[in-house]
Amino acid sequence: MWMDHPGWVVFGTWVAALLTLGIISFLYRDNPVYKFCEALFVGLSAGYWFVSYFWQTLLPRQWDPLADAFGVLFSGRAVPWGEFVLLIPATLGIMMLLRLIPGAGWLSRWPLAFVVGFTAGLRLITFLQSNAIAQLHNSVQPVLAYDGSGGFLLWNSFNLLLVTVGTFAGLFYFFFSKEHKGAFGRVARLGTWFLMVTFGAAFGYTVMGRMSLLIGRIDFLLVNWLHVAQ
Repeated sequence: MWMDHPGWVVFGTWVAALLTLGIISFLYRDNPVYKFCEALFVGLSAGYWFVSYFWQTLLPRQWDPLADAFGVLFSGRAVPWGEFVLLIPATLGIMMLLRLIPGAGWLSRWPLAFVVGFTAGLRLITFLQSNAIAQLHNSVQPVLAYDGSGGFLLWNSFNLLLVTVGTFAGLFYFFFSKEHKGAFGRVARLGTWFLMVTFGAAFGYTVMGRMSLLIGRIDFLLVNWLHVAQ
């Protein structure tokens, strides 16, 4: 392919390196170069998503089946009436695009309401199974842990006890119908410590994810662009 030509590879590497430096320039301050790179990234991402959605979803799963069904309808053969169900999502999609037309934008509320309601209902069961029920199951484990031969597992038992204490202390903190005083208040304050540790771990996980992205870009600049490291 023409994109595998060494000249195009070098050109692409330079473009990627300059855009990377443009994004990193935000560490200095918000500037026009960063805004240009950000807008270019968002525009390319949206264009890539639209093209992928059109060729991989809209065309093979929407347009082609409907075109074949309408072709059979006027040919005198047995009509695949089930394919015409696709007219429903096609109509909802067109109604959603009417948001761009002043005066007809209110029609987009119906497909948006359908998408929000359908997505919420579809995700509800998955969320309950992967989050609520799974966390509830892990919170009611026996405090003492044993291996297959009946041996006592000290470290596993300590972890289970820590989870149990943290769960109940956190629940005590969110119990607002009783004033947080005395023994109840001390347990509630212990719950705040568990919550702070949990939020800190989640924040650290997010920071590590961003640092991983930064390390990847620095590795690209030093290895692929400047060739000063391997």
